[in-house]
Amino acid sequence: MQLTSRADKTANIERAEALVARAAAAGAELVVLPEKWNTIGDAETLHAAAETLEEGESVAAMSRWAREHGIVLVGGSITERREGREKLSNTSLVFDADGEIAALYRKIHLFDVEVGGHVYRESEAEEPGEEPVVARVGEWPIGLSICYDVRFPELYRILALEGALLLTVPAHFTLHTGKDHWEVLLRARAVENQLYVAAAAQIGETLPGKQSYGRSMIVDPWGLVLALAPDEETVVSADLDRARLEDVRAKLPSLASRQPDAYRWPLASLAGVASVPAEPASADA
Repeated sequence: MQLTSRADKTANIERAEALVARAAAAGAELVVLPEKWNTIGDAETLHAAAETLEEGESVAAMSRWAREHGIVLVGGSITERREGREKLSNTSLVFDADGEIAALYRKIHLFDVEVGGHVYRESEAEEPGEEPVVARVGEWPIGLSICYDVRFPELYRILALEGALLLTVPAHFTLHTGKDHWEVLLRARAVENQLYVAAAAQIGETLPGKQSYGRSMIVDPWGLVLALAPDEETVVSADLDRARLEDVRAKLPSLASRQPDAYRWPLASLAGVASVPAEPASADA
């Protein structure tokens, strides 16, 4: 699914609901929403829109959509408020066909960068998650991630080794980085882990003067793009084929050829990485 979300939560929920219904009517059994599909804005806006899992209106809406349509719903991400914590979490929820939360993942890698003449610092409003998550719901174990995570291949290798056969990447990529990196990174994650990738993105001017890239896509285990969204709010779909995945892994067994005993993590951390002062924002990657 592809959206242009802004600060109006009610409007965002209404548009997402219509697109979920459209995907389900077309036969989708699994639907993926973009990152922060319910609200995009500055730190103040995100704090005002943040929800608890128990009482959030966006959480309730996603549960209802999954139940009414009988689908597995990967709810992109929403900004989660947690009791006793000053900072928010960027949280991806997975709902089963009964509308129950089957898994949740909190974004590990926060977008603190300077790109395209803009400075972003997600860490001013949010805190990082602490562990990878594979959602075991339906027929496809799903490795969960969010946007900027896609630049960290070690996360996806862990998800693959823990049994994921599909990776989901809800995102809010900037136009500046997206045009050069988005497809390259998604196809690389699919090829190196020999599994499917479903990436649902934001499109257009979600923040004043800041364009998001869009191009939601589904990639197969050989790195072929099976579906690619045009530059509008829409849904795209593709069939996931377990036999295709197993054939790729059998004929080019790169996962099976790993030599984990030969790999060592460097003890020294990266040096010379400077931090920059920044303004809060929710555009990503």
